[in-house]
Amino acid sequence: MKQRIALITGATAGIGFETAKILSENHFNLIITGRRQDRLEKIQQELENENCQVKTLCFDVQQKKEVDQALASLTEDWKKVDILVNNAGLAAGLDPVNQANVDDWEAMIDTNIKGLLYMTREVSNWMIARQQGHILNISSIAGVQTYPNGSVYCATKHAVNAISKAMRIELAPHNIKVGTISPGAIETEFSLVRFKGDQEQAAKVYEGFTPLSARDIAESIYFVLSRPAHVNIDDLLIMPTAQASARDIFRKD
Repeated sequence: MKQRIALITGATAGIGFETAKILSENHFNLIITGRRQDRLEKIQQELENENCQVKTLCFDVQQKKEVDQALASLTEDWKKVDILVNNAGLAAGLDPVNQANVDDWEAMIDTNIKGLLYMTREVSNWMIARQQGHILNISSIAGVQTYPNGSVYCATKHAVNAISKAMRIELAPHNIKVGTISPGAIETEFSLVRFKGDQEQAAKVYEGFTPLSARDIAESIYFVLSRPAHVNIDDLLIMPTAQASARDIFRKD
């Protein structure tokens, strides 16, 4: 049987990397994308084996021209993508709306919403041509609940959820599955990016409790992707045991 091909955006770290790793362990062929060529090459060397071919594409999902050029560079065999994991995303800043940096807003909107749309528009047409496929969008608890000082990040993840629900209706006639996975507090580069490299501030986010790991989410992604053809997981919300809501995390003293 032909090996399935999974395309993962934001694969150079965190959820994206762990998803690539678990799919390679289960004999998927991979297209991994990101902005760091050196990391992509290192991951390719780590994961590629006789049961897993790995193709790398280095580009920024915020830039439609780069997205289009990168995807156009694939051969027809590599365009037979079975799974698209729209994982690339970020949070920037943690300020009230009247004080926030507009550049942070632009980065979140361009990555979390527009980047997902750019990727999906092209790859979904490849899937429609084959009348099969699975698109999994990585959202967040911030797409389900809101919290102060996160207005635009929450808005972008609410948009991911809305887009996914509409896509589910639009693509179901073409035998294409669509779903979202929404993690709560997860210890990756997320907070380090949000606080612009401030390691001390980022570390405080995870003090006093055990957050989710990238592997936790990757295992859930694999579960969703490995369901039978007639089963679609529309939405999955995953929280650390200590986190009861977007704002309520019970920390040990």
